Parts: sequence; C-alpha cells; structure tokens
Amino acid sequence: MSKENTSRKRTKSIGGRKGERYMQPSILMTLKQGPTYGYELIQNISRFAFIRGNAPPGMVYRHLREMEESGLVVSEWKTDEGGPAKRIYRLTPDGEEVLGYWIDYMEQLARKMLAFVEMYREQVSGRRS
Repeated sequence: MSKENTSRKRTKSIGGRKGERYMQPSILMTLKQGPTYGYELIQNISRFAFIRGNAPPGMVYRHLREMEESGLVVSEWKTDEGGPAKRIYRLTPDGEEVLGYWIDYMEQLARKMLAFVEMYREQVSGRRS
C-alpha cells in the first residue's frame, strides 16, 4: 500500500463515525429555526457537518420518532392544496431546553479540544527551539 493511500486511510478514520451522536442537536437546531418537513430537515442537517453528505433518511426519521416520544418535538399532518399530506415538525419547550444542554456540552468540549491543540502546538514549537 502506498504512503498516500495509508495517509488517506488514516485521515478518513479520524473522528470515527460519530456523526449520529450529533443527530439530535442537529435536528433540534434546525427546528429552532422554524417548523419544517422531514425532507427539508434532512437537507438542512448536512450544513452542520457532523455527517458527511446527506443524512440517511431512516436515521433522521428514527431520531424524530424517538424525540417525539420524549416530548422534544411535535408533529402534525399538513395538507397543501392539491398535494399529498406532509408531516411538519416543531420544537417543544422541552426540546429547546435539551438543545441548550447540548450547546453547553459542545462549548465545554470545544474549549477542551482547543486546549489540547494548544498543548500540541506548544510541544511542537518547543522542539524546534
């Protein structure tokens, strides 16, 4: 295996497949911006970059069902003139509260990650002296 392929393989594995871990806050953040349909939600989640490419619809709908059972989101069927009925999802007050907890967690994690990177940079620059 070439050095380039080995490097690419290592880079691809960095961070693992942890995108699903952030599916809940991604859905909550999308709904914080306003009620939306499942299909629109799937398209918008990708901008948060926790999952490469489009989020798998099955995964998104599974999370939506679980979040609805937990009271974080609610949904209702909307019928547009002439089109098929669509389910629209909305954030609940409990969902807003959970999103706030996610934001606190992510801020703490970001600080820890930046401290880790700074420690690394100091080590690297210290070796050059």
